[in-house]
Amino acid sequence: MTGFGKATVQLPSKKISIEIKSLNSKQVDISVRMPHLFKEKEQDIRKTLAKQLVRGKMDMSFYCEVTGVDKAPKINGTLATAYIGQLKSLVEKNGIEGDILSAVMRLPDVMSGGEDQVDEQEWKAVKVVIAEAIERLQDFRKQEGESLRVELRERLQNIDARLAKVPEFEEERINRVKEKLNRGLAEIAEKPDENRFEQELIYYLEKLDVTEEKVRLANHLKYFEELLQEGGAVGKKLGFVAQEIGREVNTLGSKANHAGMQKLVVEMKDELEKMKEQILNVL
Repeated sequence: MTGFGKATVQLPSKKISIEIKSLNSKQVDISVRMPHLFKEKEQDIRKTLAKQLVRGKMDMSFYCEVTGVDKAPKINGTLATAYIGQLKSLVEKNGIEGDILSAVMRLPDVMSGGEDQVDEQEWKAVKVVIAEAIERLQDFRKQEGESLRVELRERLQNIDARLAKVPEFEEERINRVKEKLNRGLAEIAEKPDENRFEQELIYYLEKLDVTEEKVRLANHLKYFEELLQEGGAVGKKLGFVAQEIGREVNTLGSKANHAGMQKLVVEMKDELEKMKEQILNVL
């Protein structure tokens, strides 16, 4: 969601510059700084930003530099003269010294804007500049997004590679369960019931079976990859799938009962946490 875009246009009497910055945010958060003359257009600008940029903390700066004399602020000469007269009277009466002219220029209504409403032709030009700034920000986002796609795919492949190693430990786990039960039975003087022994063995094997977890985890990894290929605003979907991946990895860990498999689970969790950190940057 991070990005930056800037565009400028030179109009007959002013120079307009638009800068838009975007940071990560779960919602749309828009801040607009703009000249008072264009304040009436602020809602239109906000709607455009929300529609085009979808999500993120957006900060737009609207700069307007007057370059034409006809558009420059005007001095209200009559009012300024009246202020000067009053201030001179106060100075003479109280024996105060000071720069009267500087004081007058800061008084209310001495300076008036050269315009009191937005010219429609200028507004059309401003909208074009805003669109250009948005497009450049989106280009920035695309470059950032491509880097994120590469990293997320690498993390995903690392989890998949560790999942592929899980079957290496499954036969050893089963043999360990059988050996443990046989050792326990050997300590009993009476010969155990063969049927009961088989039932207990099946119970333990079913309890430790991770076939469903492996299948579900593989499906979640596949869906995550499909979302990466799909592109667009898939950040929230990736977040949901990552939660499901984490759920299956945790279950796999709780059933591991084997140091080698537990190590794989820890490594998968590490990769998943790194994925979650980067998913926060995805639109």
